[in-house]
Amino acid sequence: MGVMGTDERTGGTGQTDALAGRTALVTGAGRGIGRGVAERLARDGARVAVHYGRSAAAAEDTVAAIEAAGGSAFAIGAELGGPGDAEALWAEFDRHADGLDILVNNAGIGTSQPLEEIEEKEYDQVFAVNTKAPFFLVRHGLHRLRDGGRIVNVSSGLARTAVMPDKVAYAMTKAALDVFTRDLSKLLGPRGITVNSVAPGIIDTDNTAGLLHGTPGGWDRAAAISALGRVGTPADVADVVAFLVSDAGRWVTGSWVDATGGSLT
Repeated sequence: MGVMGTDERTGGTGQTDALAGRTALVTGAGRGIGRGVAERLARDGARVAVHYGRSAAAAEDTVAAIEAAGGSAFAIGAELGGPGDAEALWAEFDRHADGLDILVNNAGIGTSQPLEEIEEKEYDQVFAVNTKAPFFLVRHGLHRLRDGGRIVNVSSGLARTAVMPDKVAYAMTKAALDVFTRDLSKLLGPRGITVNSVAPGIIDTDNTAGLLHGTPGGWDRAAAISALGRVGTPADVADVVAFLVSDAGRWVTGSWVDATGGSLT
């Protein structure tokens, strides 16, 4: 639940000006949920920083798609999770923009080995990318984030359900991210900045391709988990993010928003 990949849906029709004049940063935006969010925010008028860790080609493809649709975007590369990585990302961001209105912490490692197999190195890496990186991106981005801004942390339905207990380490990282969301909303509320978690369920991406397309009956089993009887797309999640970062979402903060398609019911 809440992993990344590729999607062709647009998640809304046409270009709008709902986010005109605003600058957004979406981490891990070269593919999957991150790409879906980046394209949707650009369609709503935001200038989007498309972050990538290693795949510059994927990020540039996202930028090209945004520009072809009439939007504005630029790619920035920086790995996350290590000492100084957050500061390096912001240094690259500062080369293109002089402030930020929307931060979407989407980049993450989308899985983990089962309890009896995971080693300390993997455990540390999952927490470094999924939990430490968003924390320090906010820590070092606070003076860049304008009053009245928006932060959205991409969590997971697995933070609230044990439907996939073999991914316990991954689920733990997202639960920690949700606590960060809760407390950060109180810290930044006086500045009019909202902070929310969006929790996807099983999304049709390249990271779930083995489960959905490479396993007999995998697609049908995944669809059956949702109350709506289908597998989610990145656009399904992107539309929720778009609401939260818009003026319409101004009174929602400190919330954990279920975007699992009813998979927790």
